[in-house]
Amino acid sequence: MAPEPAQSQLSAYGAKLALLATLLRRVPYLTEADIAACLPLWTKSVTLKRNDFLIRAGQVEHHLYFVSSGAMRIYLPDATEEICVGFAYGTSLICSFPSFVENRPSDYCLQALKKTELLAVSRADFLALLDSNANFARFWRMELERVLVGRIEREIDLLLPEPERRLQRLLARSPHLFQLIPKKYIASYLRMTPETLSRLR
Repeated sequence: MAPEPAQSQLSAYGAKLALLATLLRRVPYLTEADIAACLPLWTKSVTLKRNDFLIRAGQVEHHLYFVSSGAMRIYLPDATEEICVGFAYGTSLICSFPSFVENRPSDYCLQALKKTELLAVSRADFLALLDSNANFARFWRMELERVLVGRIEREIDLLLPEPERRLQRLLARSPHLFQLIPKKYIASYLRMTPETLSRLR
């Protein structure tokens, strides 16, 4: 007998939560008490189909998301093109970050590139956790430092006039992207045409 929808949804939520717990246990300074305080806050389970939007430009980001499976792109909608600025995939965190931090409408769209499963914690609950738990505040600070280094590397990429060097730097930094993300979006991220990327690859 097939599981009832409610049971199936509960099972899927439990699997996502278990994956998040496994990843948090790999952070050496997070204790079981820290993890136990964090996990119940991730109360929202989301399933996106290919091309579904998690957030559109103009909406305010009220959640931080954990991607348990799938792949997403973050892009800036423009009158002439969609400018890809980043990606998220299994076991990464994602949100429209400026909107999340400043509680203002997002400039960006977050869209699923394939079926994607996520868990979400509300902005209010997450900020309260950071205020009350020094280890999670440290975790978040280190995540922000990692993201900042990545953004600086991307700025360097975009300043390089040679598309070959931009591609080489991305391959050295994130070779797995080419197994996860369609090449047309990687081309947009590298500010080159899909044809140029195909020629260089």
